[in-house]
Amino acid sequence: MKVNGKVIVVTGAGSGMGRELTLELVKRGALVAAVDMRGETLDETKKLAVAAGGRVETFILDVSDDAKVIALPAQVEAKLGAADALINNAGIIQPFVMIKDLTVEAAAKVMNVNFHGPLMLTKSFLPGLLSRPEAHILNVSSMGAYAPVPGQSVYGASKAAIKLFTEGLRSELLTTKVGVTIVFPGAIATNIAANSGMDVPAGASEDAPKFKMTEAPVAAKLMVDAIESNKPRLCIGQDAKMMDIMSRINPVWAAGVIYKQMKSLLG
Repeated sequence: MKVNGKVIVVTGAGSGMGRELTLELVKRGALVAAVDMRGETLDETKKLAVAAGGRVETFILDVSDDAKVIALPAQVEAKLGAADALINNAGIIQPFVMIKDLTVEAAAKVMNVNFHGPLMLTKSFLPGLLSRPEAHILNVSSMGAYAPVPGQSVYGASKAAIKLFTEGLRSELLTTKVGVTIVFPGAIATNIAANSGMDVPAGASEDAPKFKMTEAPVAAKLMVDAIESNKPRLCIGQDAKMMDIMSRINPVWAAGVIYKQMKSLLG
């Protein structure tokens, strides 16, 4: 599905990958419904998009708020027209702690934002998407869905849930005109930790050179390319691609590699 002239909903559009997705989409002629819970950052995204000649309408929304999510399709249609695509990009990480130290409340918040939110957004937009001449759903998972990251076990579980949810959704929609893509980003240069309300432990920056990060604009371009080519599965970054292979060939070895990289974050 070519995005030119299409109405595309992007969650988490206030910053990071969501902002870059918005800018990439308007560059290709899409009309973007930018969704985020932070109004001030949404306004910044809109200013950048308008300066680039794009059309963006903003919607302040917590994706874990079911009532507001259910109302969103009608609000988008009133301002931009019926949605042609949904990008479930919004997500948070958990505190960098082991399961024994993670509170039930923190675990529930991660699952609500990362899995329940995309589930409800998909259910809310899907009837309309099925009525369009062509449509698309892109869900952002994580390398952590298949390669366990100590201190992010519940985050990984939420992204693994998105993985299987998206793969099942794609199977259900095979005979329709709604394409479905699952994305597995590796290390992306964004501010997800700050946006999740997390403090990165002291000393973590010492390990930063070990990670080859993909710049957010590069990741955004690959995602929009995947929508336009109806690509079912996308790994972003050499880390995600390597771990995708190694976690299937030798999952114990792959988990050990990640543990060595991440152990400094656990204190």
